[in-house]
Amino acid sequence: MTSEAAVSTPPAISSTPAKRDYYWLRSFVAGGVAGCCAKTTIAPLDRVKILLQAQNPHYKHLGVFATLKAVPKKEGFLGLYKGNGAMMVRIFPYGAIQFMAFDSYKKLLSKQIGISGHIHRLMAGSMAGMTAVICTYPLDVIRARLAFQVTGEHRYTGIANAFHTIYLKEGGVSGFYRGLTPTLIGMAPYAGFSFFTFGTLKSLGLKHFPETVGRPSSDNPDVLILKPQVNLLCGGVAGAIAQTISYPLDVARRRMQLGAVLPDSEKCTSLSKTLTYVYNKYGIKKGLYRGLSLNYIRCVPSQAVAFTTYEFMKQVLHLN
Repeated sequence: MTSEAAVSTPPAISSTPAKRDYYWLRSFVAGGVAGCCAKTTIAPLDRVKILLQAQNPHYKHLGVFATLKAVPKKEGFLGLYKGNGAMMVRIFPYGAIQFMAFDSYKKLLSKQIGISGHIHRLMAGSMAGMTAVICTYPLDVIRARLAFQVTGEHRYTGIANAFHTIYLKEGGVSGFYRGLTPTLIGMAPYAGFSFFTFGTLKSLGLKHFPETVGRPSSDNPDVLILKPQVNLLCGGVAGAIAQTISYPLDVARRRMQLGAVLPDSEKCTSLSKTLTYVYNKYGIKKGLYRGLSLNYIRCVPSQAVAFTTYEFMKQVLHLN
């Protein structure tokens, strides 16, 4: 019985091109479903994180749990899910592209360039994350703008209106890519260490403790996969480590994305200016790492659900 890598590189396929295309379609769907499940699970925490990161005037004096209580009182229960529709539109292709790109980059690095071992997981994860970001970034900007709005003070009426307004008033296409640089810089370590940590924990666990942490895949008994509870644990640890490393860049990204929505937007026009401004004005704990406690709470279930759902979808869609 063989053990599976974090996200398995597709085996060589000797079938027709049509079937190869069908494999990638199934892989695309598996990654997209995994991303949507993960983000829906933590949507309320994501909204609170954006409100705190960007110092929303209605909630900036509150902490994480106080904000979680205040939002439903001020905006209703669905206020916790504001912007989640835009997130789902973005996260399906984002998750699909990221998981597919990881497979492709890992195969390229190991077979074409000769880079193998644990390092190729780190490199492949970083490149996959950046690829997914570039492809879906405008949708992330829209989601951040919608999530930052407070009931009664709406600048945008919905996804289409936000696209139209930003395009007309913020420089056309370039308006959708505010904050792309810190996002890419932050995504490299985040995605890299996420895939690296999960893949390393998984491979070491299946190698040294196969009977304790592993079980045969339901669609391919010859492939050993992690038990669900172990999968959740490994995904959570991976998310926590990755978030700690990249969080200040995530704060800078959000402030740059929000752009004209913030009264101090002119001080957040580049990565270095944004980081310097936030540090000088708010410091490390209340600025660069504001909301990190929330991220520890959200990243554990998010990454755990993402990897576990992807493993499940691979079995359902016969990808093992």
